[in-house]
Amino acid sequence: MAILLSCRDIKKDYGDTNILNNINFDISVGERIGLVGLNGAGKTTLANIIAGKLDIDDGSICWHKKSVNIGYLKQESAYVDNIFDEGNLKDYLYTSSTLSLKKVFQWDDTKLKNLSGGEKTKLSISQIWSMNPDFLILDEPTNHLDYEGVKWLIKELKKYKGTVLVISHDRYFLDQCVTRIIEIENHTLEDYSGSYSFYREEKKRRYESRLNEYYKQEEMKRNINEQIKTLKEWSAKAHRDSRKKGLESGNKMGMKEYYRMKAKKKDIQIKSRIKRLEKIEIEGVEKPKEERKIDFNLNTAVLKGNRVIEASNISKAFKDKTLFKDSSFYIQKGEKVGIFGENGCGKTTLLKMLMGTEGTDSGNIFFSSSVKLGYISQDLGNLNMEKTVLSFFDVPSREERGKLQTLLYNMGFDEYMMNQSLESLSLGELTRLRIAELITKECDLLVLDEPLNHLDINSREKLEEVLLNYNGTILLISHDRYMMEKLCNKLLIFENNKVKRLEYGLKEFLEGKLTPKVDNQRELKEKKMLIENEISYVLGELSKYAPGSDEYIKMDLKFKELINKKKELNI
Repeated sequence: MAILLSCRDIKKDYGDTNILNNINFDISVGERIGLVGLNGAGKTTLANIIAGKLDIDDGSICWHKKSVNIGYLKQESAYVDNIFDEGNLKDYLYTSSTLSLKKVFQWDDTKLKNLSGGEKTKLSISQIWSMNPDFLILDEPTNHLDYEGVKWLIKELKKYKGTVLVISHDRYFLDQCVTRIIEIENHTLEDYSGSYSFYREEKKRRYESRLNEYYKQEEMKRNINEQIKTLKEWSAKAHRDSRKKGLESGNKMGMKEYYRMKAKKKDIQIKSRIKRLEKIEIEGVEKPKEERKIDFNLNTAVLKGNRVIEASNISKAFKDKTLFKDSSFYIQKGEKVGIFGENGCGKTTLLKMLMGTEGTDSGNIFFSSSVKLGYISQDLGNLNMEKTVLSFFDVPSREERGKLQTLLYNMGFDEYMMNQSLESLSLGELTRLRIAELITKECDLLVLDEPLNHLDINSREKLEEVLLNYNGTILLISHDRYMMEKLCNKLLIFENNKVKRLEYGLKEFLEGKLTPKVDNQRELKEKKMLIENEISYVLGELSKYAPGSDEYIKMDLKFKELINKKKELNI
């Protein structure tokens, strides 16, 4: 393939901090490349350099084709916010030349400013496509996309004939879209030919191979040092012998010279081995650096009682748009429940309703009073960016401050970063900071709305591991397919204007492996559970009132009604 772009010895500093150093790579026409690395490694910096948005401090960039039209989707798509005003989506679609837009959106009078994050991302990508770019740079394009949106983007990229450089931590998306991975690590670059899954295996193999080479080299150095030590002992003995034998032989020069030459030969061997050691120090294998680990854990949950949340016949609409209606479901202690639905269906709204920050149009929501709630929203806009990392936390004592610093260090914040303002942090670092805040609260119910957005792959995998081992209750919205499949074995799905609970995970749901009969049995079980929960609640209320009182009679009638419903389900 013809070379499109060559980068040689690229160097970029921010103040005294080196971001990129000695970066060398080529990009061929039509390549599909994934750019990966830890938060703050310099991925977006490199993307901005390639796009011509940022100057380099040293090195060269050579385009082998004139007038390359670059389409650049920035991480937060701020550059297209000017279209999200009071205008209507219908009007924008009418004036847009992008046919793919009409496949993504309905021709209605939805206000552009009311679009969800995922809908805005689709609109941004489609706007870039309308420019007919030769080279696409996509920085975290799947952050707010639902599963259908990710499928749509994968399909469009497969049809696209140009060159693609994508920054993404979405492992499923990378596996589907790229055939080469470039990783930025320790300010420099490592190249892998293959998918994301291949890259992870190959990186591990390379590390183990280099570590093995290093250990062999260190063994060789130990052997040479032992040889030098032995030769020095022999040399010293030979020098002593030359003096001693010289005296014993009556100062005959021949005998003395013999032992002196013997000692000199040992000295030459010593110098030879010392030179070998010096050469190894200069040209030898450095010990490979271990992949930086993020290390944190959630505290054990202490919630009492099984019933955490219960929704009875709840409904919600915005103006003429019904999000869901007549929906009933429950969440029990220790369950890990994924919330699944397309962009704009009301997933975040549902979470806010369950937490009590958004009202229902009808129906009731029970939320256990003993729950200690932890919440991460997908919106980073509510943070005070003038605070430092340490002052972001309210730490009253020196002891707690020490614990906090240890936690932050384990989450990738060094001493320098702890005293920096939030404004200087990357989006991924801000997300890690919010996870740290969650840990300090010692919660027993976690409500997580896209918690992986902006997190690097290491942090994602560590968060998955921590959440998998967490014994508390989790409600999760995530467009990361790998995370949802790994973590959640229950679902709340948005389907036909209803929120419905399923007793299985995302993989089973998407692959449609369950038969209608099994699905119906689980739905019946769910209805019984809801009724039994209500019966428990009513029995508790009955104990509060005197027999014969109006409240007692009302609750008694409710109890009998529920018993009859339960009998009907058992028929």
